[in-house]
Amino acid sequence: MNATTTQDFIDTEARFGARNYRPVPVVVDRARDCLVWDVEGREYIDMMGAYSAVSHGHLHPRLVAAAHRQLERVAVTSRAYHGTTLGPFLEKLCTMAGFDRALPMNTGAEAVETAIKCVRRWGYRVKGIAPGQAEILVARQNFHGRTTTIVGFSSEPEYRAGFGPFAPGFRHFDFGDMASVRAATSVNTCAVLVEPIQGEAGVILPPPGFFAQLREWCTRHNILLVIDEVQAGLGRTGRLFAFEHEGIRPDALILGKALGGGLLPVSAFLADAHVMEVFNPGSHGSTFGGNALAAAVALEALQVIEDEDLVARSAAMGQYLIARLRAVQTLAAPLIRDVRGRGLWVGVDIDPAHASARELVERLAESGVLSKETHETVIRFAPPLTITTELIDRAVAILAQVLLARLRASPGNLAAPVTAGALQAA
Repeated sequence: MNATTTQDFIDTEARFGARNYRPVPVVVDRARDCLVWDVEGREYIDMMGAYSAVSHGHLHPRLVAAAHRQLERVAVTSRAYHGTTLGPFLEKLCTMAGFDRALPMNTGAEAVETAIKCVRRWGYRVKGIAPGQAEILVARQNFHGRTTTIVGFSSEPEYRAGFGPFAPGFRHFDFGDMASVRAATSVNTCAVLVEPIQGEAGVILPPPGFFAQLREWCTRHNILLVIDEVQAGLGRTGRLFAFEHEGIRPDALILGKALGGGLLPVSAFLADAHVMEVFNPGSHGSTFGGNALAAAVALEALQVIEDEDLVARSAAMGQYLIARLRAVQTLAAPLIRDVRGRGLWVGVDIDPAHASARELVERLAESGVLSKETHETVIRFAPPLTITTELIDRAVAILAQVLLARLRASPGNLAAPVTAGALQAA
């Protein structure tokens, strides 16, 4: 069939695609910076940013130009040969992140798998853990990707159901709870793998001081601290890396999403030489990881972050967004239980007694704002770091209108004390 309308495209995708996603019923046709247009020409404010992959805004001119330049030369040769773009990219990445070496991959999940292989081998070869006994501590409610190894240590039943048997060697602790970390630690613990903020769980922030304590615990017990900043890194939280909020340094770092500038999948595992040297030729690899095109785009993406001061912009715009959302919360308290976040990464926690996050996300889309729910109770906002106060104001005003309409439709008319003017003023 020749798809032409919104429903045509949705139906064709549903007919021929696997049903592993439940997209919001919007068919994106084109985008630029923080705005998206659907196939029928309707405009939307992108408050989702492809889970941080579009941190630079859609089709940033410098990134598109870098991709075009490289596409006219060479795109993929595999790591069987050297190239002109990989070295400069790795040098820039290591310099910005403060690590000796980086191992480039494609998706975030691949970088997490790389980290798992690295810390296990380090545990055996350096720490002296008995063969086959290495354990990695992971947080409950974690999200590190979708491979079978990774979903095997998820605590989310839906991610695991029907995909076993799973790899052993992982023990759980409660995010933000050092007593739980201590209880999970054993003589076979080689690493702690943890997100600085649990995004998929609903933008859950750790209690102040947790990561400083975790850093001290890992150092004392010769355990590698590996922080997964696939979503949080490269400015999303108002710092270049989220671990900087507590003034610590992990032993290894996982990056992705924004590293590809919204154009390509690019990820990396970073560590100092004494950790990374456990890899030798043949022990790990990727046909596409570190390809010439990806390296050229990623290098430019890092340079744009610096040149456009996107980290400081994220901090300022994030503070503004959170303040505006909390003002709405005070007027829509029956619906909103909490507003939490850091930088331009915010979760609006919805009381399921009054509405589902999915319902509100779909109503937001109908009104011109793109967002995404998680666990049916949280609306996530993670717009490009190039977002403006004007666009934030428009998006928050639409959210307020959607909430007011939902409150008015609730049993008992929960919106009785709230006026449209008051929500708009907030």
